[in-house]
Amino acid sequence: MNEFLHALSELIWGWPLLSSIFLVGIYFSFKLKIPTWGTLKLSMKYITGDAIANDRCSGNVSVFASLCTALSATLGTGNIVGMAVAITIGGPGALFWLWASSIFCLALRYAESMLAVKYRKIATDGTVSGGPMYYMDYGLGSDALAKIFAVSGVLVALVGIGTFAQSNSIAIACRTFKMPPAATTAILTITVALVIVGGLKKIAVVAEKIVPIMTIFYIGSAAIVLLANIFRIPAALYSIFRCAFDPQSVIGGGAGISAAIAASVGVRRGIFSHEAGLGSSTIAAATARVDSAPKQGIASMIGALLSVVVCTMTGLVVLVSCDNALLFGSGALEGATLTAYAFSKGLHMAIVGEYVVSISIVFFAFTTIIGWNYYGEKCVNYIFGPRAIVPYKLLFLFFVAIGPFFRIVSIFALADIVVGIMAAVNLIGLVGLRSVIADETKEFFKSQPFKASK
Repeated sequence: MNEFLHALSELIWGWPLLSSIFLVGIYFSFKLKIPTWGTLKLSMKYITGDAIANDRCSGNVSVFASLCTALSATLGTGNIVGMAVAITIGGPGALFWLWASSIFCLALRYAESMLAVKYRKIATDGTVSGGPMYYMDYGLGSDALAKIFAVSGVLVALVGIGTFAQSNSIAIACRTFKMPPAATTAILTITVALVIVGGLKKIAVVAEKIVPIMTIFYIGSAAIVLLANIFRIPAALYSIFRCAFDPQSVIGGGAGISAAIAASVGVRRGIFSHEAGLGSSTIAAATARVDSAPKQGIASMIGALLSVVVCTMTGLVVLVSCDNALLFGSGALEGATLTAYAFSKGLHMAIVGEYVVSISIVFFAFTTIIGWNYYGEKCVNYIFGPRAIVPYKLLFLFFVAIGPFFRIVSIFALADIVVGIMAAVNLIGLVGLRSVIADETKEFFKSQPFKASK
């Protein structure tokens, strides 16, 4: 079964899906004629809230809170541990392909977030629900695709990204603080329960506090490492660009890394990092108090960029702190061990580097848990209605509690499979609604000329 799941995961996340996400991102980047990077200034303006969010707008939380909720699910162990793994598998060139794919995937984040607001539904009690299942159902007119996405979202939340992977990572990270797994599990489960009982607003409040602080803490720590090793940065950048096309010229042929492997790993890491094209983050984007769907699309783009920045900082720290022997030799380090070593060596303080990584993993993994709990809840609500939410939350907490005591190799493969299904279904929705996306965008910029580049 384990071999079957891994084979199916590799099949789903092969070049057909990766290239489809990449190509659809390129299509929307040129079709919408949005100066993607220049729009980020406008995105920052909208996130402050004063420009678009007020009590008269539909929605449950501020634009900033919805962004933090989306980032809580996006920023996780994948940005810290996953990027280190990507480099050991795909070489430094993986970072180049992450950048290349992410430039065009920003347009995907805009498109899917805009649709989430356009087709969101407001219940009689004022609760807002939205996301790919809603724009596939009410926009595309496909109830079947909507339910496939929702079922996949529930599975990712319960047995994939939302529970096992994160609680297991937290338990491992807490070993740094000499905490036994049982104590870690008890504290984590109770804390998660206290947050998710409060629903979206409680999750958003927690995300608003933790996500900005932890993002600044991690990026700041990485920046200190890079400043301490500033003379090694040019060599690291050279290896990134050279290895993207000719890995063997830098790391040798013994590592078995080709340009195709570097590209595959980099594109996949980018997609899993910012989740643009997967559609999951739009469930949070749909809840924002906003008076225009395109404005929320623009505001959401900054979230994808932040995810890429965190991955980039991790990658650069690893490259300036570790030589090829540690990355690709017989004694190569892996995952969290590699990231912790890179920070320790880069800071020249072993215990400090270990604490930086452990603290970051604990808080980022915790926010990923509560973020994906909300995504799963909205998917359950779409399929079964409000009556299923309480049983779902109890089941979610159960999986959080048992996560640290399981080996999760197969769970990661299963998560990759259902995430791949989500991505494929979401791409169908985006392509099917491309005319709606283009018309809404054209009308928006016609009534409000673009001034972000000035």
